[in-house]
This record gives sequence, structure tokens and C-alpha cells, in this order.
Amino acid sequence: MNSNSRIYLAGHRGLVGSAIRRSLQRQGFEKIALRTHAELDLTNRSLVNAFFEAERPEYVFLAAAKVGGILANNTYPADFIRENLEIQNNIIDACYRYGVERMVFLGSTCFYPKLAPQPIKEEYLLTSELEPTNRPYALAKIAGLEMCWAYNRQYGTKYLATAPTNLYGPGDNYNLHDSHVLPALIRKVATAKATGQKDVTVWGTGTPKRELLYSDDMADACVFLMNLDEEKFTSLLNPERAPLINIGTGEDLSIREIAELVCQVLGFDGELVFDRTKPDGTPRKLTDSSRIQALGWRPKVSLAEGIKLAYQAAEAEILADLVPTTTP
Repeated sequence: MNSNSRIYLAGHRGLVGSAIRRSLQRQGFEKIALRTHAELDLTNRSLVNAFFEAERPEYVFLAAAKVGGILANNTYPADFIRENLEIQNNIIDACYRYGVERMVFLGSTCFYPKLAPQPIKEEYLLTSELEPTNRPYALAKIAGLEMCWAYNRQYGTKYLATAPTNLYGPGDNYNLHDSHVLPALIRKVATAKATGQKDVTVWGTGTPKRELLYSDDMADACVFLMNLDEEKFTSLLNPERAPLINIGTGEDLSIREIAELVCQVLGFDGELVFDRTKPDGTPRKLTDSSRIQALGWRPKVSLAEGIKLAYQAAEAEILADLVPTTTP
């Protein structure tokens, strides 16, 4: 890509997409097509095709998706699989029909098997059972990866799927009904500190381990991959294997350790209470990111620094919900 390349970023207002937008802007890319859901319904095939015909993007980042934590996935499984399949099918096919040069598809490490060997290599995909709590979402993402692979083989396209590890950062979802583990912990701890609570309840046993990546590091990795020279980019599209690359830190902590770090960064000295009646989810998800690191990318933001930055970005939102509203 260069500063005049026509880029379409799908999902620019979410955690992932907003980070990619910041990364592109920091690096001087100017022609970025952006559409909100109200402006372009990505589940509508005819509208997506009309947009591609008008804009003719050369490079596409597919970050649009319906996402959520364990509770949301368990409550709305049909929504998760239907909407994600529709979005992916429409955009990936439009990329082919309108001559997009390269496309980066944002997948997820949740599409790896629940009990995959650790750390998780790209080739472990589909080798055993998925985690039941997010199976519909995971299957949709696997279908998106498979579609990229199929189009590359049949049509000679250049579509690369990424598997970022658990992400957090500015623009994250702090709603306790459908947030992921780290923003949920940040909200609970911040609320407890602000209201004088003596303890914070954490779902599960605290023993599962999670690898966490700051969203801007992930975004820089995606732009880095899109900008690889032709030889290196093509090497990731070997037709004999899925066009998939992990993006992670290579380090993980237990949920208990993460909760303790959140307390430390936010200055909360109360007790952590683990609710063992709640599900733990996948026992461990540590990615093997040696492939992208061999290409020259490394994460820059430590977990403690990232938690601080994420909270600073969300502090006003979280604390505003604690202020009781009054009617004049």
C-alpha cells in the first residue's frame, strides 16, 4: 500500500477496526473508505456490491463482526453464526468480483480446538472439538477462513486470515452482559473502588489462562502484514495449507493473575471472590506467534501499561454509569 491506495476498512468503530484505523492514519494512509452500519448494512449483499462498485477499494481489512463474551455467545448463538456468515460471505465475494488486490480477514483464536496443544500453531485448526460456549461464532469464523482459502485456490486471489489472541484496548465493550474477561474485570474493579466495595466477584475458578494483546499492537500487525513485499505475502498463501497467521504475545497469565494485575494498576486493595458456579471457558489459549515474529513484527505494549491505557480511555464511560440520574 501507499498513501494514495484505496483502502476499505469494514467495522471501523469496533475495538479491532478502530485500532486499525488509528494505525493506518498514523502511517499516513489517507484514502480510507469507512461506513457505519446505518450507512451500509454488510448483511445485505446488493448494498455491499453497490458499495464496492462505487468505491473500488484496492485493499480491504475485514474487521466487521458480531462479537461478545461467554454470556452473549450462550444467549444469542443464532445471531452470532447468521450475522457473521452473512458479513463474511458478502465482503469476501465482493473483494473477488471487484478486483481487490489484497484482503486481510480478522479471525480469532477461538476457532482453535478447546483442548489444542499449547502453544497453538496454525496447523492445529480443526484437529479436535471446539469450545461449546462459542461454537457458533467459531464456526462462522472458520467458514470465513475456509472461504479465503477457497477463493485463493480457485480464483488466484490474495486473501490472508489472521488469528489475533484475546484483545483489549480503547473502544472495548464494558457491558457486563456481553464483554470479554479483561474489560469485565476492569469495570468491576473500577466500580468497586469508586463505590467503596470490599470485594470483586470473578467468574469461574480463576485457573484458566489467557494471552492478552493490546489492540493497537494487533492493528500494527495487520497493517504490517498487508504491507509485506510480494514474495513474503505470497509465501503466507501456500495453497497446501490455510492462509492463516497468528498474532499474539506468546505469553499468558491465569484469570486470577490478570484480576490481581487489574487491581494493582487501578489501585484497588479489596478481595477477589471466585464464583465457581460460573463457566471457565477454554482452559488455555496461548498462540504460537513465531511465524509473524519471523517476519519482523513484535508487540510493544506490556499488559500493565495496556490495562492503564485501556482504563484511561474508558474511565469516564465506566464512572458515568455510577452517577444516579435525577429528573428536574
